[in-house]
Amino acid sequence: MRFTKMQGAGNDYVYVDCFDEDLPHDIPGLARRISDRRFGVGGDGLILICPSEQADAEMRMYNADGSAAEMCGNGIRCVAKYVYEHDICQREMLTIESGGVVRTLELTVHNSKVDKVRVDMGAPILTAEQIPTILRSPAGPQQPVVNVPIEIAGRPLAVTAVSMGNPHCVTFVDELNDEWVLNIGPKLEVDARFPKRVNCEFVQVLSRGELRQRTWERGSGETLACGSGACAVCVAGVLTGRSDRKVLVHLPGGDLSIEWNEANNHVFMTGPAVEVFSGEWPE
Repeated sequence: MRFTKMQGAGNDYVYVDCFDEDLPHDIPGLARRISDRRFGVGGDGLILICPSEQADAEMRMYNADGSAAEMCGNGIRCVAKYVYEHDICQREMLTIESGGVVRTLELTVHNSKVDKVRVDMGAPILTAEQIPTILRSPAGPQQPVVNVPIEIAGRPLAVTAVSMGNPHCVTFVDELNDEWVLNIGPKLEVDARFPKRVNCEFVQVLSRGELRQRTWERGSGETLACGSGACAVCVAGVLTGRSDRKVLVHLPGGDLSIEWNEANNHVFMTGPAVEVFSGEWPE
């Protein structure tokens, strides 16, 4: 089975072109084996690039633990790069389906290579039941879950819940450190208040237009970047009064530009997409 390793701001996945390759029989098992950084190719998960009846291609994403996920902002940029550069569809405006939702991506191309991609991530989901979370805002049951106090492992947090097609829990902290990400993150991921588990973003505010983020990602552990998480962080920053609607988010693997457009309520993410290498998986 041919595969291609790609990364967006250090968020790396193994990609399989299912336009040419048959769908694997045991996809969760393959995701676990191929993502292993010692015994496999290594990555934050497995992404299948498939034909779609309603878009130029479909992205099917599996975390490193084999669990399916609805959306990956860094992953979908890499899918767009692959679709363009491997002649599946050579347009600088593409549509990619993921989790049943079609998103539009604008490619910046130089010398037939995609340098960066701008993704219309759609409107953020702020209704608790749709995120999903059983947390409720003190302002009322229909209000966004913003700065809601909870306790994890004896640590008090004020969390904001946002879905960008996948669930996120954003916590603003005075200083980013391993205690937040590596201790609180895994406990918060599986907290019963998030029925489908949750991606955990810990954020330090540098200015109203600049944020620093680390993510404990559902099913993968800490990743060098989380694109949908950066979008959720921008939304949470606006809702809590900490940031502007356009921010530069610094992640361990690189920077992402995020804008929550006030006119149409959509969040736009711009960032890199890089092909690392290709190979053949022996199974």
